[in-house]
Amino acid sequence: MIFKVYVQESKNQIPVRERTKALYLEADSKIEVYRKFKETPYLIEHIQELEGNYLEYEKQSNNFKLMEI
Repeated sequence: MIFKVYVQESKNQIPVRERTKALYLEADSKIEVYRKFKETPYLIEHIQELEGNYLEYEKQSNNFKLMEI
């Protein structure tokens, strides 16, 4: 499954909406996504599973690049 993960770049700063980044990650479940981000500096705000037409739409974006963690 492909997940769109909304993150802040630092766990030590107050989250600000304008600094939210979207990252794309392949994982088996949301729990696995949390585990993969555990040792990173990112603060997870939201995890969204992408499938069907929504996934195809996201793939057309210039920002769509699967992360390797």
